[in-house]
Formats: sequence, structure tokens, C-alpha cells
Amino acid sequence: MSTWVLLRGLTRESGHWGAFIGKLHERFPDDRIVALDLPGNGRLHDLPSPWRIDASVEACREQLRALGIGPPYRLLAMSLGAMVAVDWAHRHPRDLAGCVLVNTSLRPFSPWYRRLQPRNYRALLGLLFAEADGREREATILRLTTRHPEGGTAVLDDWTAMRAARPVSAANALRQVVAAARYRAPARAPQLPVLVLASARDGLVHPGCSRRLARRWGVEIAEHPSAGHDLPLDDGGWVAEQLSRWAVIGPV
Repeated sequence: MSTWVLLRGLTRESGHWGAFIGKLHERFPDDRIVALDLPGNGRLHDLPSPWRIDASVEACREQLRALGIGPPYRLLAMSLGAMVAVDWAHRHPRDLAGCVLVNTSLRPFSPWYRRLQPRNYRALLGLLFAEADGREREATILRLTTRHPEGGTAVLDDWTAMRAARPVSAANALRQVVAAARYRAPARAPQLPVLVLASARDGLVHPGCSRRLARRWGVEIAEHPSAGHDLPLDDGGWVAEQLSRWAVIGPV
């Protein structure tokens, strides 16, 4: 039995995996799937988000120790969570059996204007400072991060309920942005299996960031032709299929 550890991105929580966890269970019925929250998000929303990615790594390791779940782990991580996964792989490679990085962007491989596309700056600033209600904010995030989300209005209802129950403070959102901006990935790939997944129609992070990372590190990449930034939401079945294929052909 393998253990999959799932990490979400900026201000998102474990609940945002939604129906995808069920799709992953279908592909890996004998594996354990653990969705963690980064400090400041989800069940940990009352904690301060770290200013540094390495502190989030240690927080995740501590959560797993507290749950009594030992390594090795396969990490499936999106966006900011994928930065945590990369740092984890370099600092504690013996913890991990492999990493799958979804729609991430890493310094120094891609310039700032591709890592977060400028056309979204106004909307993102509005999420931090505008006086919109929770549903309006989540509708904006849905628009920015998806192309054809499975679930439609039900997804928006779920996201709105999560925001109301476990709100991420503006201070924690800022801390996460700073941590992501400051993080600099190692020049060489981790010494373990890595798969990069990208969305050709990602409107938030340019898909070229994933392509460049895969090329520089010499690792495998699979690209969805029509999904947006939240690839597991837009086509969770495709993601699960890629993981199943990778897990079978890889050395793990």
C-alpha cells in the first residue's frame, strides 16, 4: 500500500480537492490518500501562514507524524503546494517515493510575468481588499482558475461554505504570496521520480512555466489541452489516469 499526500495552492484547503479524491480512490483502491492543509488554510486557518516554504514543509511532516502515518509518501501538489513538494523533495528525499507537480511555477526557471500572469493582478488585488461577499470572491476564483469545472453551481456552493467555515485571513494570504515569491528552487531535479502536469489553458500561471521546468529538470510532463489552473477540478479523471500510468511505469 502506498500513501498519497495531497497539497493545495494559495489560500486553498484540503476540501477544495472535492470529487477528485473519489476519482483517485477508484484508481488506487488499496492506497491511503491524505489531504493536508498548509498552515493558515482549512483546518489550520487560525494559524499564521509561514513566510518561508521550508516552514510549510516541516508543518506538513509534523501533521503526518501526528497522524501516525510514516514515509515514504507520494506527493500530489498544486501551485503553491507544489513549491512545498519541491522543497520537501530536496530537504528530505528519503521521505518521498515521488512527486507530481500540477501547474506550478518556480524561480529561477520562469519570469515573474509568467509565474502569475499580469492580466489577473486587478482581480487578485480585489480578492484581498475589495468588500465583496464570500460568494462573489469564490465566483471570481472559480472564473480565474477553471475552464469547464465539474459540478458547476454545486462547486461554488461548496467553496462558499468552506470560506464561511474556515476563512483565510488577508494577512495569511499575503504571507503565502510572499513565501511563494521568495522561494527559489534548486537548479537540479530531486533524486526521485517526478511528473509534471500542466493545463494548456491555465489563465493564472502560464503553462510555459511547467514546460520549462520539465525541460530544465529532464522530467516527464503531460499537458491537458483545455483545462484551466485547477486541473483536478476541470478534469479529475484525466489527472487520475496520468497518475495511474506514471505509478505503473515508474520505478516506485
